Amino acid sequence: MRYDTRLGKYDGKPRPGGVRATLCVSSQVGCKMGCRFCATGTMGFKSNLSSGEIVEQLVHASRYSQIRNVVFMGMGEPMNNYNALVEAIGVFTGSPFQLSPKRITVSTVGIIHAINKFKDDLPNVNLAVSLHAPDQDIRCQIMPAARAFPLERLMNALQSYQNERDQAIFIEYIMLDEVNDQEEHAHQLGKLLEMFKAVVNLIPFNPIGSSSNFKTSSDQNVKKFQKVLRCTYGIRTTVRQQMGQDIAGACGQLVVSLPDERSAGGATLLSDIEDLRI
Repeated sequence: MRYDTRLGKYDGKPRPGGVRATLCVSSQVGCKMGCRFCATGTMGFKSNLSSGEIVEQLVHASRYSQIRNVVFMGMGEPMNNYNALVEAIGVFTGSPFQLSPKRITVSTVGIIHAINKFKDDLPNVNLAVSLHAPDQDIRCQIMPAARAFPLERLMNALQSYQNERDQAIFIEYIMLDEVNDQEEHAHQLGKLLEMFKAVVNLIPFNPIGSSSNFKTSSDQNVKKFQKVLRCTYGIRTTVRQQMGQDIAGACGQLVVSLPDERSAGGATLLSDIEDLRI
């Protein structure tokens, strides 16, 4: 994903920088979390990727762009493939890639026991939590796995994490029309996070075909939601730029298709990692 940071503003001022490339990495084939707004969840869990297969994604991407940031927000729940995750990040931050840990972000639905280990095993790596709802009931409706990780316990784990790390936590929040996008939900979320050092990323819902009945929130609702968090609670809140819908590769759209279901104009096959020179 390529961005030009100069096109945005921060605190009303033009942002410095220039073009940068971020790689969205998968950690599993499929996912057992079953989030109802995510196409990957419809596949079920197939297998974990090895640390080498995770690293291979960066190898291939590096042939086309100089990768500045890596986000574990592709297919799968990274914390459910914890050992491979830690090994892969160790490679990312070493030679030849030399990525800064501060430019790597790992997203999780809230695997509490893994979050407790994460703060010690991967210092300075960013943590993103797929919260997506301000209360347990809505969370369970759209994220079945939330039953195993109650919101109160999750927030206590995040408080402990932040007490030891003093590092901002990224909160991912998908905007679903008339489900979790009303002003009352924004106030609930603001109160839930007001004691945290957090950055909220509002994510417009990307359609995933007939497998979901959810609809994308209106731009007006997204802006109102953002305004409540920013102005009432002083929480830094961004709206995720949409990319990849044209190839069904946007956030929440990743799913394995059979070869005859892919468009004839798809990408050509890449060499395997063993055939590449870094």
